Amino acid sequence: MLPRIGADGRTPIRAYGRAFDRSDTRPRIAIVVADIGLSASATDDAIRRLPPGVALAVSPYALRPGQAAERARERGMETLVSLPLEPTGYPLNDPGERALLTGRPIAENLDQLDWSLARFQGYVGAIGVVAGMRGERFAALPEAIGAVQEALFRRGLLYVDPRPGAPAPARAWGRGVDVVLDEPARTRHEIDRRLAELEQVARDRGTALGLAGAPTPVLVEGIAAWAVGLDQRGFVLAPVSALIRRPESPPGDTTAARPASPQ
Repeated sequence: MLPRIGADGRTPIRAYGRAFDRSDTRPRIAIVVADIGLSASATDDAIRRLPPGVALAVSPYALRPGQAAERARERGMETLVSLPLEPTGYPLNDPGERALLTGRPIAENLDQLDWSLARFQGYVGAIGVVAGMRGERFAALPEAIGAVQEALFRRGLLYVDPRPGAPAPARAWGRGVDVVLDEPARTRHEIDRRLAELEQVARDRGTALGLAGAPTPVLVEGIAAWAVGLDQRGFVLAPVSALIRRPESPPGDTTAARPASPQ
């Protein structure tokens, strides 16, 4: 079962996006936590303790990805599919047997994409990160990553580029990540420092998107504590779907794949 745009033009972004007051003028911060579903205890902790405004990226390699995604949606969280893309250092850095690879024909990579997209339902889009790998080598090929973005666009899905500083997706609704919260170290001090950096980006630019590579206990604890005083500091925790941008070069007619009130 693959997502698609409805006959009335309704996209999965709109159908499964978290409600958000788009008239709120405060700087918006969104966070995606990846590798959901690989560890039952870590997944349970993330769904239970993280604010509902945090999005969860479910690994296609999870044993029961649909179960994890359904529980996240019950809490009001947006979900995304993690896409295994060829990273720097491949094959030493191995994104798994279902990865999209630079040496494969585009048609084969799109088949692998469909496999990931069919693992569960009810998500707003995809993000190119799995097991801490962000698919840098695959994303560096415009034709390869462009074909993936076009496929997502035609299904009404957004795409988040997990590489900090990367431009917004050219052929899909989406945006790039600004700060990786659990690198270079996964200590509480480093996570707190990165969250402060995320706030500064939002203050300077109006929006900021953070990414955490895994739902470790210290990461979940750090985000939960940070979110408590966010309103008082003048920010709003927003869903990823409230930060997406229009593609620069959308494939074909864009009218049928237009989410509700994107940025």
